[in-house]
Amino acid sequence: MSEVANDVVAVVVDYHADQFLIECVDSLFDNDVSQVVVVENGEVGSVPAALLDHDVILVSPGVNLGYGRGVNRGVAAARATPYVLVSNPDVVVHDGAVQVLMEYLDHHRDVALVGPTILRPDGTVYPSMRVFPNVVLAGLHAILAPIWPNNPATQRYRSTRADGSVDWVSGACFMVRRAAFEEVGGFDERYFMFAEDMALCWALRERGHRVAATSDAVVTHVEGVSRARVSREMVIAHHKSAMRFEIQTARGWRRLLVPLASVVLSVRLALVLIARPKI
Repeated sequence: MSEVANDVVAVVVDYHADQFLIECVDSLFDNDVSQVVVVENGEVGSVPAALLDHDVILVSPGVNLGYGRGVNRGVAAARATPYVLVSNPDVVVHDGAVQVLMEYLDHHRDVALVGPTILRPDGTVYPSMRVFPNVVLAGLHAILAPIWPNNPATQRYRSTRADGSVDWVSGACFMVRRAAFEEVGGFDERYFMFAEDMALCWALRERGHRVAATSDAVVTHVEGVSRARVSREMVIAHHKSAMRFEIQTARGWRRLLVPLASVVLSVRLALVLIARPKI
């Protein structure tokens, strides 16, 4: 058995991703992970029957737990390995990516979580490395992004810091040290969808761990396959989670601006729902 197989398990949270899930699981086994745990957040039996031909562990809670809670259940059901790869079901992991992520953590002992480069199906790079938003940056991004997607505030938010360091990475795909993940209690289960990845990285950094990304590991993410089924609810969940993160992390004088953040996010939510009335 390879070194990767001994050291890495993968957890995938599914919600009606169907063929995309099969392709995801295939790519994970092609990368020699030792075990794949699939959490069935859809109805019991919604995971494709073809997965029964794979050596996967299926966790079926019988209810949609949300992403973070689903991952936590998957990690609890997985065999105890030093590293856990967490993935959306509409992700294809490129050859060698798991090995690269594992070696990155091996060689950077102060890093608890590392993300790969995420490509869209058309080959363009998804902005998966981001800075924690402050009130001004978050407000400008929230208001401007729906009407001006590439505004300067959004570009700054979807980037690394000036020194190249990373505050947080997308939860679509990442590898984390299991010990560090358990140290912070896994994903914060108060987040149903969205911002749970930001909150996890915040918690890790609060404990003195670093978060990183590497361009040497690549995955392709279709994006939005599962949430398209309930997209209006997901838009609302997105804004609720953003507000929760601000309340959770605001320190000092920033706490005085929490009501302003609530107003800004409410305005943004209204703009998005008006622009997409049929979602």
